[in-house]
Amino acid sequence: MSREDRRPPAAELFDVLGADYEKAFAHAPAHRAALEWLIERLPPAARTLDVGSGTGRPTAAALVEAGHSVLGVDISPVMVELAARQVPEAEFRCADIRELPLEEGAFDGVCVFFSLLQMTRTEQTALLGRLSSALRPGGHLVLATVPADVEDVEVVFMGQPVRATSFAEEDVVGMVEAAGLTVLSRSSPVFTPDHPGAGPEPHLFVHCRRDVPGH
Repeated sequence: MSREDRRPPAAELFDVLGADYEKAFAHAPAHRAALEWLIERLPPAARTLDVGSGTGRPTAAALVEAGHSVLGVDISPVMVELAARQVPEAEFRCADIRELPLEEGAFDGVCVFFSLLQMTRTEQTALLGRLSSALRPGGHLVLATVPADVEDVEVVFMGQPVRATSFAEEDVVGMVEAAGLTVLSRSSPVFTPDHPGAGPEPHLFVHCRRDVPGH
């Protein structure tokens, strides 16, 4: 089996989707609102991590515009190339976040926008724990996902077959809390991507903080 044959499904999917993904989701109001929520809580010149950074827009672009440094991590080389071109002020790395070393307390803010859905439940839970540890105490994390009690089911996403795993809403919240994060607020909007044949999708946005010990 060649190295190419072992590429993660998420890399293959988002290599194909490329800029079409940005067009389909760029104007999601809840995504913008979650970014604004995070930016309001970041200290000046904050260090931020964008997990599944895609094309760099809107997330990395908004963080850079607000004066923060951004490390974007994405498994798709096509997405990383697009992001580096569109948001040259940020740093983008083509890597599997499940394997990337993360320094304790390295970041003031972390964004996880729809980047867990092709991981197993065990991987999602483990990653949230690592992302929590990578936040400085008092730092904030925003998580977005599609809440559903499904495990390794095949769905069609923007015309492409994909296998997806998620949790029901209360279980997402439980996973976040088990990672050592406090849920400050959440919203459950419905969004229809700007893509032919797309239907309304339930989304869940969870706004969290890593509490300072003793507070």
